[in-house]
Amino acid sequence: MSFYFDNGATTIHKPKVVAEKVAEVLSADSYGNPSRGAHLYSLQAYQVVAEARESLKKLFRATDKYEVAFTNNATVALNEVLKGVIQPGDHVLTTSWEHNSVLRPLYQLEQAGATLDFVSSDPVTGRLNYLEFEEKLRPETKVVVCNHASNVTGNVLDLDWVKVFCRRYDLLLILDISQTAGVLPIDLSDEQIVAVCFTGHKSLYGPQGTGGVCVRKDVDIEPVLTGGDGMRSFSKTQPKELPTLLEAGTVNVPGIAGLGAAVDWGMENPASGQEELGRYFVEQLKEMPDITLYGDFAGARVNVFSLNIADADSALVSDLLWEDYEIATRPGYHCAPLMHEALGTAERGTVRFSFSRFTTREEVDQVLRALRELTERK
Repeated sequence: MSFYFDNGATTIHKPKVVAEKVAEVLSADSYGNPSRGAHLYSLQAYQVVAEARESLKKLFRATDKYEVAFTNNATVALNEVLKGVIQPGDHVLTTSWEHNSVLRPLYQLEQAGATLDFVSSDPVTGRLNYLEFEEKLRPETKVVVCNHASNVTGNVLDLDWVKVFCRRYDLLLILDISQTAGVLPIDLSDEQIVAVCFTGHKSLYGPQGTGGVCVRKDVDIEPVLTGGDGMRSFSKTQPKELPTLLEAGTVNVPGIAGLGAAVDWGMENPASGQEELGRYFVEQLKEMPDITLYGDFAGARVNVFSLNIADADSALVSDLLWEDYEIATRPGYHCAPLMHEALGTAERGTVRFSFSRFTTREEVDQVLRALRELTERK
């Protein structure tokens, strides 16, 4: 029997309704190309996509000032928003928590004339040094982009603090919610966040190849991708209206249908007991010799845990966990290089354990048993 603890990369246990909905769209001979005709097949595809948009807006408590545009993951959504909003001469504040899906677009924008500053993290807890937002503010600062929760430590952003800061200085706040959508409440009702970029295949429990952005309609975005929209074929430019502005070409109708079903299922079946399970895991780990656990365990967090055993390389530990115990984990750098530099793990990375709402106490106990045995091998 194998044990899957790589849910921070993608969840593999999906609600049954997700596969059923994807299969329905693919096999019913009823779903055409949305917004590409007035016949029944096109309208039914349009309807299933529209229902998924509304489900996500409900999940995020988005007002009518927001719209959801679908992409095939959070990376594409972040590229579209960051490259569509940030112009040469703009200054961007971001953090050491960021994933490469934020960092690499920002580095490209820096080459094009934008400037960047990074808020650092505590080397022990990984907690952000929030006062640096004020210290690194410039007259030309335009955008703040933050990871809602670190995919290395599981630490959660003090979003209320950041929103107050952005409101005080009239800054655009963009949030990467890849690790928190479906786990923590996302509340856009105060309209302070201009865009949240999400992926469908993690804790929303949708199919891979789905994701998108919930974006405020008044934000000026230049389209990164242009192409067919099904309506204004003689226009030489991408239509400015959302979601068309960010949805060039045909969207993934089966995947979006599955994502909509997953979101509805999640809202109807709220998770319980996950915080307690995470606390139990941490308490047991802290009793083991030679285990270094990274993160802030006094504040809010998601169930993502990074550790190392003595001076062993993270890849070796992860391989042993799989080969000897059939426990699937993620070793290495988790596409978050600045976080590893802050924690002092740039040489060997960390072994990451990430839970889902389907993770059980029995599975966690199997992991703890394996880690105890590995610490004894040294």
